[in-house]
Amino acid sequence: MNSSFLFTLIQFIFAFSVIAIIHELGHYLMAKSGKIEVEEFGLGFPPRAVKIFQYKETLFSLNWIPFGAFVRPKGENDPNIPGGLAAASPWKRLGMLLGGPFANILFGIIIFAFVFSQVGAPDTTRIMISEISPGSPAEQSGILANDQILSVADVPVNSMAIVSDTVRLHLGEEISIVVLRDGEEITLQIIPRKDPPEGQGPLGVVMGNPILKPGFLQAIPLAASTALDQAQQLFTLPLKLIQGQVTSEQARLVSPKGLFDIYSQVRNQQSSVESGSPGLAVVNILWFFGIISVAVGLTNLLPIPALDGGRILFVIPELIAGKRVPAKYENAVHMVGFTFLLALMAFLFLQDFINPVVLPK
Repeated sequence: MNSSFLFTLIQFIFAFSVIAIIHELGHYLMAKSGKIEVEEFGLGFPPRAVKIFQYKETLFSLNWIPFGAFVRPKGENDPNIPGGLAAASPWKRLGMLLGGPFANILFGIIIFAFVFSQVGAPDTTRIMISEISPGSPAEQSGILANDQILSVADVPVNSMAIVSDTVRLHLGEEISIVVLRDGEEITLQIIPRKDPPEGQGPLGVVMGNPILKPGFLQAIPLAASTALDQAQQLFTLPLKLIQGQVTSEQARLVSPKGLFDIYSQVRNQQSSVESGSPGLAVVNILWFFGIISVAVGLTNLLPIPALDGGRILFVIPELIAGKRVPAKYENAVHMVGFTFLLALMAFLFLQDFINPVVLPK
């Protein structure tokens, strides 16, 4: 085992453990805000190595398996235990269950905002010309690199999609295009070609977005939008898989071992670029784990028994109808779900050892 691999492994275990601790901290804080007693907050998984300290009724412990964390609320499955989770009102139970996933999503948003504040973010409302193909309609019309497109065929532009869609409606026709160049608006005439050369479009340009460097607070809405896009991709993945828009390999589930394989390959691919810029390496690592943190939060919201989302499913009928699902039935469903998740995790670990994830070069 070389030192580089060991260092990457330590990075991964530490970062993933932080994500798990953030998740459990969200559960813990929401439990305490709802007056739900927590018996133990464990760093790592049992067996227990040492008791760190006691805060009120909660024992904080360090455990031997250094990968993850857990919170053990009092009376988790028994509504007859006063001060326990199962005995709390449905709104308090809902808050405690949502606390973990929301903490992960919020943590990811904070990471994204920090990264955007350090390296900048594309201004998706402004469309710039980054490249022009020789002999293309764009070159012949006088369009220059770094021109900002304001309108096409009198249609105001605030996205690349608007440019592309408008141009397709006027193939072979002369249209006006208004660009901003050095603070001056310039109107040019252009004829989008019907049959462009392979690899080029009707105009013969490559479009992009200018990079802005917002402050941390200014970057939060953009970071939240990034997390929202990630949620949309996750929840629409099954439909895209059915429609053939993504392959089964692209939608493959992975274990922590598979995540580590992806992380180590990403680090290796970026090492040459980052060699002269240690700060860039840190930013890239943070971005990767920001994505993982949001993914952990979103995954835990899925309505799968034993996950937070599965437990939330049993709270919703009580909120709506005021009638609780008997604890024995709920516990049985979660036990089956937990057994299924353990079997799935074992399968994924085996899959990731036999057929490791390989990223395209």
